[in-house]
Amino acid sequence: MAHANTIDNQILNYLGYLSEKKKKAILTVVKTFAEEKLTLWDIMPDEVRKGVERGIDQSKKGAGRTHEEVMKKYSKWLKK
Repeated sequence: MAHANTIDNQILNYLGYLSEKKKKAILTVVKTFAEEKLTLWDIMPDEVRKGVERGIDQSKKGAGRTHEEVMKKYSKWLKK
């Protein structure tokens, strides 16, 4: 039980650094885990879900680029 208290204290300490918007997002995630009914997909904003669905549809139709193609083009931006 001591381990759980340490985790609880760590969570409480970090909450002070977060904006109200981030706290609401975390609350949604915690509720999801506690209720064990919803998935991330269920709580995802509609515009994000639609974008993911659009990407999946494009991929099924053969549109888009592979990860390797994208990384080859943009890897120079990731180098430090």
